[in-house]
Amino acid sequence: MSNISNRIKEDPRLKMLPVILALAWPTMLEQLLQTAVQYIDTAMVGSLGTKATAAVGSTTTVNWLIGSTVSAIAVGFLSYISQAFGAGSKDKARRAAAQAVTAALTVGTLFTVLAVTLSERIPVWMRVEKSIRKEAAGYFLILYTPMIFRAASIIFGTVLRSVGDTKTPMQVGIAVNLINIVMNFFLIYPTREVIIFGNKITIIGADFGIYGAAAASACAYACGGIAMTVMLWRHKEISPRGQRLKPDLTVLKPCLRVAFPNMLQRFATSFGYVAFASMINSLGETAAAAHTIANTVESLFYIPGYGMQTAAATLSGNAYGAGDRKKLDRLPRAILPLEVILMIFSGGMLFIFAPQLMNIFSDDPEVISLGTAVLRMVSVSEPFYGVPIVIEGIMQGLGKTVAPFIYNITGMWLIRIVGTFICTQIAGLGLISAWGCMIAHNLVLFVLFIAHYLSGKWRPDKIQAS
Repeated sequence: MSNISNRIKEDPRLKMLPVILALAWPTMLEQLLQTAVQYIDTAMVGSLGTKATAAVGSTTTVNWLIGSTVSAIAVGFLSYISQAFGAGSKDKARRAAAQAVTAALTVGTLFTVLAVTLSERIPVWMRVEKSIRKEAAGYFLILYTPMIFRAASIIFGTVLRSVGDTKTPMQVGIAVNLINIVMNFFLIYPTREVIIFGNKITIIGADFGIYGAAAASACAYACGGIAMTVMLWRHKEISPRGQRLKPDLTVLKPCLRVAFPNMLQRFATSFGYVAFASMINSLGETAAAAHTIANTVESLFYIPGYGMQTAAATLSGNAYGAGDRKKLDRLPRAILPLEVILMIFSGGMLFIFAPQLMNIFSDDPEVISLGTAVLRMVSVSEPFYGVPIVIEGIMQGLGKTVAPFIYNITGMWLIRIVGTFICTQIAGLGLISAWGCMIAHNLVLFVLFIAHYLSGKWRPDKIQAS
């Protein structure tokens, strides 16, 4: 034990591990709880039948498109604030937080209008089967009407993480998830009798079905947005209180310079997910349901990647702002091996427990069998998927978002979309071939990001204006 302790004291990379884990674990726990709620959501909706699962899952990728676009805007503020905070310029960081408030109001209002206007058209564009288009449109409309609160939650949560506060977003996330579960219980099902500890109890239910699931999520998002706004306003380090909310170009320009390539990347990749899901929807209800459930199951197993990405972005921005190049160089050497170990473990668990996890959400043997097959395929690529996520996080903290934009667009459209189109629409192959193309996409990203890291171009002192 003493040898291990001495090694930790002597190796600067190992000294960083406690800091990395302190930043990563709240984000990982937050996402774990979100995924648990998503599991419960999917299971509750799944109990209504395959059609209900397909209706809810048919617009999932559009949900990703909207959420990821808002997240991209938040990345611009993360880079700016983490660097300002690392340099000790707290007033500058608070001015940026005020501009984040303006951004959340603007973006939230815009997406609310778009969601309300386009809700009936989206299932048509997604090639959803006619028998479930009405339900899919209604679910989407209810879910995204309170988008302004969700924008506030995403952007303000990122602002807090940029100064190293990952616990507050986690606490708000826990509350949001609990609200969602409780409201699901009352809104999805009809009034019914249940036996608890031998006592028969009547549970009042609204019997709204998938509309109840959407309403529960919408209310939870609204509560989360309000809570995150209050937490940001009261925060001792980054509160925008007293700052001007009027657009300030001296802050917004550098934020948008970072956010714009990231927004294009997320928009284009999310639109790719939409195209991907559209092709899968065309394969029928069984494939669509298996794909929806498998996506939900897999989301649990890449949590380590996104937890480490948050830590990487915050620490790289802080180190760059402080002018600590040695710390910046040590960061990837400390965090990447840890990420690979975590993702190997999570991939192994996914491979082993894939059938049991599918069985939670469906009792259809065909759906379970197909979902198990694709999950076991993708489990092998989990370690390769985690590495580019972390490298991208480091580059986000540095404000370098052009290269990730190019790599992600290349992988999504040239590998996943073109490959899936050839396999499913021309060759007539099924869901397994589509997930094969997805795995190929992940492997291409691994190669591109590793090559970029090894070239040293990610370092600020070696990168030209990009």
